[in-house]
Amino acid sequence: MADTQTMSVLVRATLPKLIVSCVVTHDGEDATMGDASPNSSKEYPCLIRVTDGKNAQFSTHVIPSDLPKFHAAYGSLLKASFTTLRKRDKKREKQRAEQLAKRKQRMAEPVVVDGPKRGNGRRKRQRKVKAAIRQEQVKERVAKQEEERAKTS
Repeated sequence: MADTQTMSVLVRATLPKLIVSCVVTHDGEDATMGDASPNSSKEYPCLIRVTDGKNAQFSTHVIPSDLPKFHAAYGSLLKASFTTLRKRDKKREKQRAEQLAKRKQRMAEPVVVDGPKRGNGRRKRQRKVKAAIRQEQVKERVAKQEEERAKTS
């Protein structure tokens, strides 16, 4: 069975990158059609390869009877290495989605500017005018972003 040092090297080399593993059974000799009989009790060692798709490539041989033990050790080593992963906070995600929906709804509703230009209520009217201007700017910005997304897609 592969030792834990080899497995830790495999994990360290592939942690920040994509882990691609492949299990191949082959004894290193040329196979012929006559050898493939259902009665053969020959056990082939498993070749386990791990690569990040670029430079780092590691492999190890594991006897089939030790494969569950290897998978357990490798899995626990991976879990121990991924300490920075956090569980999703669904409550917070839901709150953010609701806030985003409210913001979009507010943006869709036009700001009605009413009230006197002079006298009582003038400040309230000025705030509404500024809000209407801001809303138009946001709509223009969103339209530009959507155009850029359409161009890149």
